[in-house]
Amino acid sequence: MYIHLKLVHEPWPGERFKRFFDHAWPLFRIWYLSEGEKARPDLITCRSVLELHMPELIPTYNSLCRIAENDDVASRFLSMWCPPPYLAGCSQVAWTRGNPTLVRNYDFDPRYFDGRLRFTEYCKPVIGVQDSAWGLLDGMNADGLAVSLAFGGRKTSGVGFGIPLVIRYVLETCSNVDEACVTLGRLPVHMGYNVTCIDKSGNYATVYMNPDRPPRVVYQAAATNHQHQVEWDEYAAFTHTIERKHLLEQCLADPKLTRAALLKQFLKPPLYSQQFMRGFGTLYTAAYDVAKGSVKVIWPDKQVEASFKKFEEQEVEVVLLRPVGRYLAK
Repeated sequence: MYIHLKLVHEPWPGERFKRFFDHAWPLFRIWYLSEGEKARPDLITCRSVLELHMPELIPTYNSLCRIAENDDVASRFLSMWCPPPYLAGCSQVAWTRGNPTLVRNYDFDPRYFDGRLRFTEYCKPVIGVQDSAWGLLDGMNADGLAVSLAFGGRKTSGVGFGIPLVIRYVLETCSNVDEACVTLGRLPVHMGYNVTCIDKSGNYATVYMNPDRPPRVVYQAAATNHQHQVEWDEYAAFTHTIERKHLLEQCLADPKLTRAALLKQFLKPPLYSQQFMRGFGTLYTAAYDVAKGSVKVIWPDKQVEASFKKFEEQEVEVVLLRPVGRYLAK
């Protein structure tokens, strides 16, 4: 089993986005309509809520819809309004010793990985790992803000945006953690998520977002897949969310721990998972150094690095499901 990651610099949606979308759309469509077409909101609703909550993204959205030939279902999908529910894993921590850095593992089914690290310039320069065609799983902007998501560990779903577009919007419109928390506090989401933010000044926060209760800002540097307490026992046991959170808190409390040592922990159990066949394997580790404006995407046996100053387009193949090897990052 393997994945590919392509590094793509395309300031505005164009030919490379079209090639990706033409290839990926059949699978996206099956997923988006998995509960039936009537379960998804109509296009008028999708566009109106995007205009209401994220007006800055409308020019980009319009371009994406044109690339999708203004197909009704594709345009609804691209709004990310009320998508089908889905689950992921993830561990993340805001590191403040030395250069402020957001470190995270993304745990999910490799079959549904977009496989793109994109450098875009829609509203401002943003680098991040793509999901759902133009949303982001994590990323940073040129102002020195980094954001990532983790599933909140609750069964509840409701009316709101898919979280990848929320991450995209925050990075396109916010410059620091305070602004990000205000924005996250007003955006509706369709499931529970933990969103961790850090900026170049070293400020950080995690926002617990839910469709059925108000958002809560907690000044915690670490987040896994539960919020104030475990609310889904079976999921918590399967994903080891308590154990992962405890380990991250231990790391943060160790005054001798370095960032390099922290990254090593992300490549070992319990933070690193090989449950790929069950949809919760670690697809990558990302470390966003917001002071430098650089990111490392790391696996047990290789890594790639990119920044706003030096972004080299390339493609890497990563073999999954093999013993964790020697850590190569420095």
